[in-house]
Amino acid sequence: MDKKQNLKFPKGFLWGAATSAHQVEGGTNNDWTQWEKDNADKLAQGAGKKWEKWQQEKFPEMFEPENYISGRACDHYSRYEEDFDLAKVGGHNAHRFSIEWSRIEPEEGKFDEKEIEHYRQVLLALRKRGLEPFVTLWHWPNPIWIGEIGAWENKDTVKYYLRYAERIFNEYKNLVKFWMPLNEPGTEVSLGYLFGNQPPGIKSKIIANAAFKNLMKAQKDSYKLAKSISSDFQIGCSHFMFDIKPHNNLPWNVLAAKIMDYFANYRFFKKFNDSCDFFGIQYYQLFSINLKLGGHFWGIFENKKVTELQSDLGWQIFPEGICNVLKRASKSGKPIYITENGIADVDDLKRPKFIKEHLKFVHKSISEGIDIRGYFHWSLLDNFEFVEMRGFWPRFGLIEIDHKTLERKPRKSFYEYKKIIAENSEN
Repeated sequence: MDKKQNLKFPKGFLWGAATSAHQVEGGTNNDWTQWEKDNADKLAQGAGKKWEKWQQEKFPEMFEPENYISGRACDHYSRYEEDFDLAKVGGHNAHRFSIEWSRIEPEEGKFDEKEIEHYRQVLLALRKRGLEPFVTLWHWPNPIWIGEIGAWENKDTVKYYLRYAERIFNEYKNLVKFWMPLNEPGTEVSLGYLFGNQPPGIKSKIIANAAFKNLMKAQKDSYKLAKSISSDFQIGCSHFMFDIKPHNNLPWNVLAAKIMDYFANYRFFKKFNDSCDFFGIQYYQLFSINLKLGGHFWGIFENKKVTELQSDLGWQIFPEGICNVLKRASKSGKPIYITENGIADVDDLKRPKFIKEHLKFVHKSISEGIDIRGYFHWSLLDNFEFVEMRGFWPRFGLIEIDHKTLERKPRKSFYEYKKIIAENSEN
């Protein structure tokens, strides 16, 4: 077999990109919306300490408070058909997106029929274009009334979430096969409840543990609920994974890598394995771990820079690492979809190679027997990057967005990805 044939992906492999409602739709009104307004000035003032000099010079908008307010975002709420047309042009046959809970249930127990119909039209638009929907029910923001009762630290949030999930499962059961009740629950617990650098802005191990337990129960109970509605539903959960390596062979760094792997990965797969039909793996970078003294628990783990290639966020680009995380995830025994993999690269100079190189290692993993069934690039559009509240300056999109005019412009990487999809092959 020639090289091209060797790099063929399985028949029926799903190709697409991913978004989340709060990051692209615009006009949301949830517990994050107010947090953004309350913290925008502080985030802008603190950018000089958080980011390196080259990043500050390249992205001066990080010093502007409006960078940290999602506002109209990409106006995807109104322009989803235009965006799905572009995805279709790009050859995509699947699309991952989220439903915004705060639109569906803006007040406790009051469901908005207009918004339910809106997302029905979104799903029909995807189906019309031959795009398989992967639907996330919770991609971090909550309705304001959920935030007011303490969000996920309050065990009552589980029952309210299940009521919302039940309504959505029943409304769209003939349009959706693949459901993801939660997006990266561990990441939100760490950043929102332990470090406090994104909503709800809490720094408490006790509260973080309570939130994680409640999210875990929400996943387990929504899995049972979904299966009671339709046995054809495929239920997954996404998990953010570093490729974790000791910086050197010093025994304390080797031990530190094992400890971090346990808390970041092993615990997640153990806890969620019986409430998933598949796992969504989200991989971006290498973590070269170096133990240092002082600081809180996670503060002792330093990520040493060891790769020459970095994203605009300073993340270490290490394509081979996706093999390692996929091997780790495969121990769960469940099928895998790569539900996020991308790079902040405003100039689009590194993204084409980033995609090709990562997909070479995805194919290598498949050839080694790992059951990988799809790849979703993050992201379809330049969006509001709300992890740690970075705002609009990091550009992850296959499609460039002018946030002043909202003009859409496919990047070179958009067309490179299209070629790979068209051939179902990376060579």
